[in-house]
Amino acid sequence: MTDLDIAKKITLKPITSIAQKLGLEADDIEMYGKYKAKLPLAKIDLQKVQQCNLILVTAISPTPAGEGKTTMSIGLSEGLHQLGKKTIVVLREPSLGPVFGIKGGATGGGYSQVLPMEDINLHFTGDFSAIEKAHNLLSAIIDNNIQSKTNSLGIDARTVTWKRVMDMNDRSLRNIIVGLGGTGNGIPRETGFDITAASEIMAILCLSNDPEDLKRRLGNIFVGYTFDKKPVYARDLKVEGAMAALLKDAIKPNLVQTIEGNPAIIHGGPFANIAQGTNTVIATRMGMTLADYAVTEAGFGADLGAEKFLDIKCQSAGLAPKAVVITTTIRALKYHGGADLKSLTEPNVAALEKGLPNLEKHLENVKQFNITPVIAINRFVSDTDEEIAAIRAFAKQKNVRVALAEVWAKGGKGALELAQQVVDIVEEQSSHFKPLYPWDAPVKEKIETIATRIYGAKGVNYSAKALSNLRTIANLGLEQLPICMAKTQKSLSDDPTLLGRPTNFEITVREIEIAAGAGFLIPITGDMMRMPGLPAHPASENISIDNEGNISGLF
Repeated sequence: MTDLDIAKKITLKPITSIAQKLGLEADDIEMYGKYKAKLPLAKIDLQKVQQCNLILVTAISPTPAGEGKTTMSIGLSEGLHQLGKKTIVVLREPSLGPVFGIKGGATGGGYSQVLPMEDINLHFTGDFSAIEKAHNLLSAIIDNNIQSKTNSLGIDARTVTWKRVMDMNDRSLRNIIVGLGGTGNGIPRETGFDITAASEIMAILCLSNDPEDLKRRLGNIFVGYTFDKKPVYARDLKVEGAMAALLKDAIKPNLVQTIEGNPAIIHGGPFANIAQGTNTVIATRMGMTLADYAVTEAGFGADLGAEKFLDIKCQSAGLAPKAVVITTTIRALKYHGGADLKSLTEPNVAALEKGLPNLEKHLENVKQFNITPVIAINRFVSDTDEEIAAIRAFAKQKNVRVALAEVWAKGGKGALELAQQVVDIVEEQSSHFKPLYPWDAPVKEKIETIATRIYGAKGVNYSAKALSNLRTIANLGLEQLPICMAKTQKSLSDDPTLLGRPTNFEITVREIEIAAGAGFLIPITGDMMRMPGLPAHPASENISIDNEGNISGLF
């Protein structure tokens, strides 16, 4: 059966009964139909947050075969429930771009899913739409101010880097010209569209502590310069209040359920190779308030999502994970060991062993934060006992915990070994989180710390534009911001073709973007794309709906 077939077999529980598991009554939640609800921010208790056990799920470097972090996160939460632990899983929201593109949905898989999967993968509760509208309001206000004769800040249109966004993969909109058609239609200038998940508004929403902090961060968005070379921020356009008003419901976390009828929070969805790649601070704190164990995930491999989760989100919000799960598949290890994509279901212990250095590097990275890792082998039907034994032998040699997880096929029952390993780590109190670098370190030092210690690079090169960006950052007084590296997820390096654990390479920073509202700097390496394109045969070709409203083709 497909993921959708499995999901449709489940009889959903009313969201009110899911809320009751968390100690919430019907009047405590804001209903979005029978099976979805918003949670009020007043329920967050920072004292309880400090008492909760936060577990981060990450992975080795992604491959076309997929690793299954979301599936593992959900399965682990189910397994912890079966061990008698009050647990909640806190995840990101899917973007419509991947849903209709090549990746498909992002609600887990098999018997390890969050429901209702059709709603979550489509419009859900409208959060992405609200973020899109808030972003595009600023875009419209910028162009209106450039056009205005009576309310002008004197913005130099050539310095404006703020684009528009939409939640769809549409490569034709990457680069456009606006303002054509005469003087009544604006000032012609080059701009473009990004996908909503890459919006700074998304990153801001996910790092904000509360509505007031959200408004402050929105006002801090750097827009460009005046003709007099003075910096312009969103607050100068007096637009942050209206943007925050558009986000009044989007800032509230969404409550749904797992296949086994346990609570799940889904909120926010920033890219992991442009932004911080994790759900909102508010959602994480909400989950930690309402449960004893909170399981969350960070996008892509530990070199991207986990590093940003730990260095940006955890430092910003005062969080400290008790354990890190590194999701690993035998197929992915064989791919990193040089096996052809078409042969990954064939037994090949030799290729797997050649791919183990990639896993080894991610383990080393987690340990640099003084957190205890555990390897989760996400089992597929093609995996052999010999291949599983090879990973267990590697883990024993490295003195690292390992667990076989069959969450796709068995749900929580397939995660009991992993759940027990996590509980053991928590009860041993072996993790004492420390960040990789202090925020007040020089910008170059922070970039080079990540490149050398996390990626394994021997050094960093800067283009002339990047060096100019560094001077701009200094002039704006933003050197104290943390680093959100934009890098390919496919490799530990900035070259997507270098698989496994590359050595003797350098990272090249071609420019550094300023996300003053979100509160970080974005060094761009390689050819990063904020507006993906669609494949020749997009997933949308398989999606349809019948007269009864039953959706088919989602996966």
